[in-house]
Amino acid sequence: MDTIFAQASAPGRAGVAVIRISGPRAFAIAQEITGKPVDRSDTVLRNLYSADGEVIDQALVLSFVGPNSFTGEDVIELHLHGSIAVVRAMLSLLSTFDETRAAEAGEFTRRALENGKLDLAQVEGLADLIEAETEAQRKQAVRVLSGHLGKRVEAWRANLIRAAALLEATIDFADEEVPVDVTPEVASLLSDVNKDLKAEIAGTHVAERIRHGFEVAIVGAPNAGKSTLLNAIAGREAAITSEIAGTTRDVIEVRMDLNGLPVTLLDTAGLRESDDQVESIGINRARERAEFADLRVFLTEPNEELGVKMQSGDIFVRPKADLIKRLDSVSGKTGEGIDALIAKVQETLSTRSSNIGLATHERHRVALEKAASSLAEVDVILTQGPESYDLAAEELRYAVRSLESLVGLIGVENLLDEIFSSFCVGK
Repeated sequence: MDTIFAQASAPGRAGVAVIRISGPRAFAIAQEITGKPVDRSDTVLRNLYSADGEVIDQALVLSFVGPNSFTGEDVIELHLHGSIAVVRAMLSLLSTFDETRAAEAGEFTRRALENGKLDLAQVEGLADLIEAETEAQRKQAVRVLSGHLGKRVEAWRANLIRAAALLEATIDFADEEVPVDVTPEVASLLSDVNKDLKAEIAGTHVAERIRHGFEVAIVGAPNAGKSTLLNAIAGREAAITSEIAGTTRDVIEVRMDLNGLPVTLLDTAGLRESDDQVESIGINRARERAEFADLRVFLTEPNEELGVKMQSGDIFVRPKADLIKRLDSVSGKTGEGIDALIAKVQETLSTRSSNIGLATHERHRVALEKAASSLAEVDVILTQGPESYDLAAEELRYAVRSLESLVGLIGVENLLDEIFSSFCVGK
């Protein structure tokens, strides 16, 4: 296997730049560029020399002996001064060594997967951690990266394999000393796994929203003050405001961090009947986005018909508190009631986030649903008696394979290129 290298820190000027080298020639290359052997468990300060003996820089050289490294291979990290010229010279020098090449996007992490240092769910957790913008996203990504999902999958898998073994023992060794009726134990194993799967599936929606952000739509009639309210919450002029009804024609989005939760606020067109073709398009889009949003803030008077159904957990506030002092009213102009509104949005979304699961991607949910579907089929088959145990055992194997695909044990080769393409070259 080739030895690979890449800059692992962000490009551009910095106090320190990190170049990572991984593969069978890592220590030999370190010896050649430093002029001295590098101890296989040492961290040393060394000069780095070009091919003609000129000093390129002085760097901290860290060594990681495989398999006790991120990739599972021998790894050398060079912590250099973060000069663009220094990094360029070092990368150019590394490219001259035999059987050594620049890494492809995500190749270090891919080698970690191939060498059993991470499972596929952990790889996705690492990608999410790199992309995390809010505290909730960071915490969620760290849980997945820590391998908690993989451990749960392994426990489920072990129980299902045990259940299948019991059924097959009844089939293959009917004349020997095996449990006469394994159905109670099998049913207990399946019930425990099925309960966990359903809870995990239920938590995937919230987990995906934390990854991508909750959508909160501000809904109301024209000139209710939706755009002014959005600007006040965002702290900037994100939307055009005007006394003219129908100013907002399209959905305006503002991404925010509300108490660690990623939230996209949607300012929608005022909801009314209109003969204006362009405004009508905006109104239809507004209703559609509002219907599919995670939460709706209705900025409206009581009993005002907007054509958007109020759903459980939605928030109702009265508009223009600067003009009329009323309970549960807000004003984007004066800021009155905004802190209370933001707190209510945070509380609602935080409550929903408490139901989060470990499965964070649609791919995870699909695998879990397939496994749950197979278990439901097993329950039906078991009611048909021991003569159908062979069918039940086969269905259990389908469930096991679905769970194995979740952590990358089988059947995910077609996904790998897509997953690793989102990584930077140095990761």
